[in-house]
Amino acid sequence: MRTWRVGTFSMGASLLFLGLFLFLLRFMGLDLVHVMSAWWPVLLIVLGIEILLYLFFSRQEKPILKYDFVSILFVGLLGMVGILFATLSATGIMGKVEEVVAREERSFELPDFSYQIDDTIKRVVLKTTAYQTTIEATDEKEVSMFGTYRTQTAKKEKLLASADDYVYANKKGDTLYVNVKTLPNELGPFYSHQEVASTILIPKGVELEVISTGADLTLNPRALENNWSIKGASSLDVKVDQSSNLKIEAVGVDSINGAWNVTEEGDPNTGDSVDAVHQSGEGKYNITISNTHYVNLTTN
Repeated sequence: MRTWRVGTFSMGASLLFLGLFLFLLRFMGLDLVHVMSAWWPVLLIVLGIEILLYLFFSRQEKPILKYDFVSILFVGLLGMVGILFATLSATGIMGKVEEVVAREERSFELPDFSYQIDDTIKRVVLKTTAYQTTIEATDEKEVSMFGTYRTQTAKKEKLLASADDYVYANKKGDTLYVNVKTLPNELGPFYSHQEVASTILIPKGVELEVISTGADLTLNPRALENNWSIKGASSLDVKVDQSSNLKIEAVGVDSINGAWNVTEEGDPNTGDSVDAVHQSGEGKYNITISNTHYVNLTTN
């Protein structure tokens, strides 16, 4: 006479249901995480039905349950996996993990930013983040910014909906303050790599003060008609037209390259900085560079 051990039928039924769900997963486009987090209560139902059937068909006055511990252990492990998936889904962690796994690097255009300049604005203070930025003088009467950014995303939707998401402008008195923001990102293990390459156009007749936080900057003053100052860049590439009327002073920089007239030699061994000057034309307008690691000068 065969002995019915509780758990044997449950393990077989569990494998049957799991195989059925995985089969439907492949041909019906269901989500694996949702399937694994939703099907595990079936294990408890099947195990409970098996116990009731055993008690009903045993026909003993005081039936003694006999368990197949290996099968019950297997069913329990499957149940724990399902509960784990359900818990992670309820807390949102599983959704984040799925998103990270599905991420791919994509490039998007920065939403165009522009701010009209009138005669009351004499100065622009620009604060940049640690992104690659080109600053160029223009004949237009507006401060504008455009470019591209590259980020890891699981969706084809753009990370930035408008210019307000990455730049802020506020006029105080005769000064326009423009702050470039870092792109929105997640902290912890879900952090994604981001790159930004932007161009900022500044009216050539407006004074400019750039405060950088270790960014790689490219400066193209062209036919500049006012004074500019650059502070705190990691590296600075200055492109100067020989027909311009500029005097460029590098004060207290770590190293320089290009057609400079060095006024004070630096010593990398002692940490002494370099002072240098470059002049084109009569040098009517000044560009002052300070607190910068490396400055490269290119003349056209």
